[in-house]
Amino acid sequence: MPDISRRSKSLRGAVSHHERELAELRADRELAVEYLKAAMASLDNPDDRAAGLLALRTVAEAHGGLAAVAADAGISREALYRALSPKGNPTLKTLLAVLKTVGMRLSVELEPQAHG
Repeated sequence: MPDISRRSKSLRGAVSHHERELAELRADRELAVEYLKAAMASLDNPDDRAAGLLALRTVAEAHGGLAAVAADAGISREALYRALSPKGNPTLKTLLAVLKTVGMRLSVELEPQAHG
């Protein structure tokens, strides 16, 4: 039988993956931008929008938490939680307000052309 007391002692100082992710996104703005850009590509697929919404939620958590971002963006906390949930469907106004609050903005890029 494993020694549970030894394992629990070693986990006391452990940091969850999510907490580590938040710390890295908070510390490195360029990483946060690239993280969000990669995840936002999923917004093009109506069947897989969750990744982009959850990435924006994670970036918002890293920049003060959802309650603070909601307040700064002029959105109710409950509305922001719903909008940035896996099945959320934020309005353009909400999306722009959240991005502005975390110090980012929406931009447009050319779609890579398939060669063939």
